[in-house]
Amino acid sequence: MLALQRTEAGVLEAKAPLKVVFFGPEGLLGGGKALDEALGGRLRRAVEEAGLKGEAGESLLLALPEGYALLFGTGREGDGRALGGRLAQALLKTGFREAVAEPYGEAYPFVEGLLLGSYRFDRYKGKKEEKDLTLTLSGVEEGVLERARKVAQGVAWARDLVNEPPNALTPRALAEAALGLRAHGVEVEVLDEEAIRALGMGAFLAVAQGSDEPPRFIVLRYRPEGARARLDLVGKGITFDSGGYSLKPTESMATMKGDMAGAAAVLGAFLSAAELGLPVELRGYIAACENLVSGHAYKLGDVLKTLSGKTVEVMNTDAEGRLTLADALAYAEREGAERILELSTLTGAATVALGEEVAALFATEEAFGERVQKAAERAGEKVWPLPLEGSYREKLKSPVADLKNVGDRYGGAIVAALFLAEFVRVPLVHLDIAGPAFARKAHALGPEGGTGFGVRTILELAQAL
Repeated sequence: MLALQRTEAGVLEAKAPLKVVFFGPEGLLGGGKALDEALGGRLRRAVEEAGLKGEAGESLLLALPEGYALLFGTGREGDGRALGGRLAQALLKTGFREAVAEPYGEAYPFVEGLLLGSYRFDRYKGKKEEKDLTLTLSGVEEGVLERARKVAQGVAWARDLVNEPPNALTPRALAEAALGLRAHGVEVEVLDEEAIRALGMGAFLAVAQGSDEPPRFIVLRYRPEGARARLDLVGKGITFDSGGYSLKPTESMATMKGDMAGAAAVLGAFLSAAELGLPVELRGYIAACENLVSGHAYKLGDVLKTLSGKTVEVMNTDAEGRLTLADALAYAEREGAERILELSTLTGAATVALGEEVAALFATEEAFGERVQKAAERAGEKVWPLPLEGSYREKLKSPVADLKNVGDRYGGAIVAALFLAEFVRVPLVHLDIAGPAFARKAHALGPEGGTGFGVRTILELAQAL
């Protein structure tokens, strides 16, 4: 664990057993120059003798007359958030309990990166691999630290939810986790299977019926006094996805505990928004269930009646997320949504198109789509707009129902987005986060596993409304 505190003293004057000194391709940076001068050029000579180039994450631990210095490369790109994450990971591996550093570049992204990069999910391990460390930051305002802590708190919770094994995080367990938001001033309502059936959410119930674990529909309301705007959020909440009778291969199923990453992002955003006291009303909707194979599971060819009244012919049981989302989106509109941001690990096609680091953005209204894209840019989360190509709507035509739940093999992410757009009339932005929601290997801002992607974008969007 990494704890942060502040000081007005510079790196040269601050008392700590380990001092962090940044250097880039052009040499030592910031307070490192003053420290090097006080040491008679020792730091500069160490960099030269070691043949270091100042590349991002490059490091050298050097003994000083009093304590130690960690020389840390910044690279040329100037990404303070990523550099903060790399530094946190390096510091936690040193074994030191205290260190001091200056922020690199703009303070907030750097501080946020430190906290995100220090995240670990080790509750199922018998022994922690790293020691806790307190990092003192020179010249950083307390407000910057507080905001970063509250944002990182929501991201960390979203990551925890995704990283939980599916035998622990069932739909009921996800609902119980959501109820914990009441302690933060968020209204939480949980509907059981009978209430879901009474509402007429036939698509959601069809996906859920293959599992012995009952579904839950989670409704969240954050209503601060004097809220200046409202934003409705929908997150996909499939706590495990086998693909149903359209069974996934083993390698594709291995990460399907993370098929509720959209729901996790919504929950994490509510936590951070409440802690930050954002002056914006948030509503959230999560249809939580498992998609499994059994004698009760829904089948290819089934025709389902959705909450909206539209019927859907099932042509692929592994296209289940859009069915649960169809009912969640219709419910959001019934609740008076003015605009909806929906996040889901919806299609492999989005990952094929944009890779594992970029989410696909689809917008039914261009202006709203641009606002979400700009919010993501400010948050440091990568999204890219793809078209809602109207002619592809033909792929969803069914001979027996209003819609099919899949088209052909081409344009799968677009067709999925078009399907969702059938169930709302208000402006909708659909973020297909199938790529960036789950990291298959460690990265600058965290380890393998859930990334919490979307939490920071939601918060930036809400703040800007």
